[in-house]
Amino acid sequence: MATTPVQGAQVVTRIAGLLRLVGRSAEGMPLQLLVRESGLTRPTVHRLLASLAAEGLLDQDPVTGNWVLGPEVLLMGSVASARFPMEDIARPSLRRLAQATGESAFFSIRRGAETVCLLREEGSFPVRSFVLHEGVRFPLGVASAGTAILAFLPKNEQEELLACWSEHAGSFATNHTPELVRANLGRTRLAGYSVNPGLVLEGSWGMGAAVFDRTGKPAWALSLTGIEPRFKPERQEELGGLLMAEAHRITQQLGGGGDGRRRTR
Repeated sequence: MATTPVQGAQVVTRIAGLLRLVGRSAEGMPLQLLVRESGLTRPTVHRLLASLAAEGLLDQDPVTGNWVLGPEVLLMGSVASARFPMEDIARPSLRRLAQATGESAFFSIRRGAETVCLLREEGSFPVRSFVLHEGVRFPLGVASAGTAILAFLPKNEQEELLACWSEHAGSFATNHTPELVRANLGRTRLAGYSVNPGLVLEGSWGMGAAVFDRTGKPAWALSLTGIEPRFKPERQEELGGLLMAEAHRITQQLGGGGDGRRRTR
């Protein structure tokens, strides 16, 4: 591997970071928040945003002034979706989960040390949690999907994240202490599914189950979210069983062989 730094790599990293920030929600993000979240200077952020807009990768909403994803991103996404047909594979499972439970169901992917929500299916229960939606990112070990994935990663990968937990978890570290995370990971490995007892937002609970790739590593997760009364202990086993059944179904469709219960340790 070459050790010479790639020319312009820092610019690419900054651009990718801004695109991720803008892509957190359909409403986009205002300039001042992009400056704060990115850690870059205002002139640098403004210059990069203008360049991205000129290429069609970003737009500025004329009403709110927020920066939003542009049409070129949509075109790229439509091409990329042909390589990752997760809509066709995961959507039926999300619909079955939403119909069977009444809760909102989600499909998330692991991206490095984060999870990113890809798909959402609304449940029939009228009171919903809006913590999770398409494009939302959480650090691994935070929220039910990230806990389900982290629990079945190799021990050394878990310890790497836990060793720098405050930096990794950021603002979520207050409610997600290392001790609590370790306990959650242990319970998840034992049960095969994760439970998030309102740690991201008080009163908003979630449960998740990992989906495994062909190498047997957790690469995606199914999850359910809703209000606390809908996730009482007596119902968790039922919801967990439904999540694991659908997660196993998707794992098999993807050619994977992972199984949360068999991989406990």
